[in-house]
Amino acid sequence: MVGLFTRNRIPEGVDPKRLPPGQTLTAPDKWPLLHFGPVPKTDLETWSLKVFGEVAKPVTLGYEQFKELPTKEIPADIHCVTAWSRLGDRWTGVPIQALLEMVQPTPDARYVMAHCEYGYTTSVPLSVLDDDDVLLCTGWNGQDLSVEHGWPLRLLIPKKYFWKSAKWLRGLEFMSKNRLGFWEQRGYHDEADPFKETRYW
Repeated sequence: MVGLFTRNRIPEGVDPKRLPPGQTLTAPDKWPLLHFGPVPKTDLETWSLKVFGEVAKPVTLGYEQFKELPTKEIPADIHCVTAWSRLGDRWTGVPIQALLEMVQPTPDARYVMAHCEYGYTTSVPLSVLDDDDVLLCTGWNGQDLSVEHGWPLRLLIPKKYFWKSAKWLRGLEFMSKNRLGFWEQRGYHDEADPFKETRYW
């Protein structure tokens, strides 16, 4: 673990309020690797993203179809429930609003469940998902995501602890009522707000 963390040294010119309570900065060249299950082997010929549930226009996108969607790059900080943070990384992907415009959530849609490889799930309110800093993420700091960090697609929700930014995304289910996801059923707090330290129930 030597050299992995920077003992909360905030980079010069960075507002220290960006680091939530109880968090420690990683070293700039370190991105800790945590996930449920093995790293999947993805065949882009058969890969798809399914969007379904409380939407007017459900859709299943193959990889080439997904690549046709508009993309943008944003700066965003990330905060893991295990108490490490990274500040100022740049993330590339499809803005969630582009997908919402495509599928048109119904008036009954209140929550969204992310479905990922190996049955991993996590949910957020639609009001949280529908924000300018939420991406269907494909790239990090000018390069493609590594498969270990979620390639070909992960969700990015910077305002929540990082388990909500689900790796290896395969589906988004729009729901009228909330259901707890994988870690939430095992004691992780569904709110997952790093600045309130809502880590566990």
